[in-house]
Amino acid sequence: MKEETIKKISILVVILIAIAAFQFFHLGQYLTLSYIKASQERFASLYAARGPLVIAGYMLIYILVTSLSLPGAAVMTLAGGALFGLVTGTIVVSFASTIGATLACAVSRFLLRDWVQGRFGDRIARVNEGLEREGAFYLFTLRLIPVFPFWLINLAMGVTRMRIATFYWVSQIGMLAGTIVYVNAGKELAKIDSLRGIVSPQLLGSFVLLGVFPIAAKKIIAWYRKKKGLGGSQENSR
Repeated sequence: MKEETIKKISILVVILIAIAAFQFFHLGQYLTLSYIKASQERFASLYAARGPLVIAGYMLIYILVTSLSLPGAAVMTLAGGALFGLVTGTIVVSFASTIGATLACAVSRFLLRDWVQGRFGDRIARVNEGLEREGAFYLFTLRLIPVFPFWLINLAMGVTRMRIATFYWVSQIGMLAGTIVYVNAGKELAKIDSLRGIVSPQLLGSFVLLGVFPIAAKKIIAWYRKKKGLGGSQENSR
């Protein structure tokens, strides 16, 4: 057996063990909004005492969750806002989510290509059509207005011809606006300590942004496509 094949099998086994451990030990319970809220004071104290260590640990967990396509990325983003605030939270989440997404893309390309192609062939065909028509801008629109789930975009791009480096920087830029909106929402959620906090202008404004952002982004992308003569109106309608 070739050394390269042994390496691929070894990496795949490690990934499968990690996913199995996540399910067996019910680790998903720690990636819920209720758990994050209940542990908020403890996390805040730990962050105040050992900031760099907490940031590193948070980023590692976020990268593992996204690279293994596990559920919990949205909650992790909200938690980042609650724990680190808007500026630091946005920076930390932006890099952690993009690194994790890129690793998931690489795993799809070098280890799971056949499985991903067989499992999501129809959707991948649509992605390939979009890339042929619009190039890297198509990935940018998927990040800004996710027609497909976050994890599926990562896997699908792994079986395309897009360079990993291109995938990284386009994802970093494309996800930034959405990251800011979600981190800001998490920051406001962290301030709720009474019923009065639920109807605070800041929290209501954050939820308005969560709802309005995808619509506004879709309108802007549609306007840009029309201006540049790009296709994709049918794709957006889906």
